[in-house]
Amino acid sequence: MTSRTNHHLDTYLLRVLHTLLVEKSVSRTAIKLGQSQPTISNTLKRLRELTGDAILVRGKTGMVPTERGQELLALAKQGLEVIERIAAPVAAFEADSTSRVFHIGTPDYLNMLLIPSIIEQLRKRAPGASLMVHALDANLDYASALETGRFDMVIGNWPDPPEHLHLAQLFDDDVVCMMHRDHPVAKKGLTLKYYLEMPHLAPTPYIEGHRSGIDAALAEQGLKRNVQVTIPYFALVPHVLSKSDLIFTTGRQFAEHIIEDWPIGMFTLPFDMPKMRFYMLWHARSHVAPDVVWLRRLIAEVAAGLGKAPAKQAVQQI
Repeated sequence: MTSRTNHHLDTYLLRVLHTLLVEKSVSRTAIKLGQSQPTISNTLKRLRELTGDAILVRGKTGMVPTERGQELLALAKQGLEVIERIAAPVAAFEADSTSRVFHIGTPDYLNMLLIPSIIEQLRKRAPGASLMVHALDANLDYASALETGRFDMVIGNWPDPPEHLHLAQLFDDDVVCMMHRDHPVAKKGLTLKYYLEMPHLAPTPYIEGHRSGIDAALAEQGLKRNVQVTIPYFALVPHVLSKSDLIFTTGRQFAEHIIEDWPIGMFTLPFDMPKMRFYMLWHARSHVAPDVVWLRRLIAEVAAGLGKAPAKQAVQQI
């Protein structure tokens, strides 16, 4: 008998094996599979060589499975079911019935702006889903978190995100300054000289080794600001500015949210500064996953609905 090491079981052989054991007939198997009888006979010979068993033998009323053949029938059925599941299209994501737990990494800045609206829409569209929002900090390797599936996506705005990650723009935001309304500089007018000399409040870096877009833009012009206080939470900003002479540089959306309820003014930057660009990042592992695609679209639509990005452009990038 030919060595079995030279044979490999493929989908066709598995299907013929299953049909032979169900029909217990070479001729009926040939008809059912649309093959010629000699072809099925040759295939049965190959299966016998591969398994080292006769599989089907003659009985009083026709062919009957051997004991090994009977075992193979169950295995062949299981194998075909597995193959069909592998080849089947991915099931559509049913948001209204899912209990999926989503994980998003974001800078603290967005917790007052975009995140509440994302949660609002998630509760409406997927009431059984859960959302875990993770704060980004210098000790967190967000790229690895995306690669391992710990995070489904990350929302950020730092310069030069990793090129191996997928990106979709969410919104742009003008950069402005904030300080106490009664600050002497607020009355004199914020000049570049004052801006560089004044003590600055800044967020604690949340990406290790990365300068903020503000410091990078200043460095390109050969300038450097005087950062004297850093804080990890944007919620502290109005409390600090209302009790100090510090100046804070941030996005217009955040500033407008704060100045409504605090004795803090918003001022135009005294130098050219590109807009802050916020975007979603995700790994190739979840690029076509229906549930993550659904969440990315929801976030893009929320950003567009807040007037921060053209919906069509944002969704097309996803």
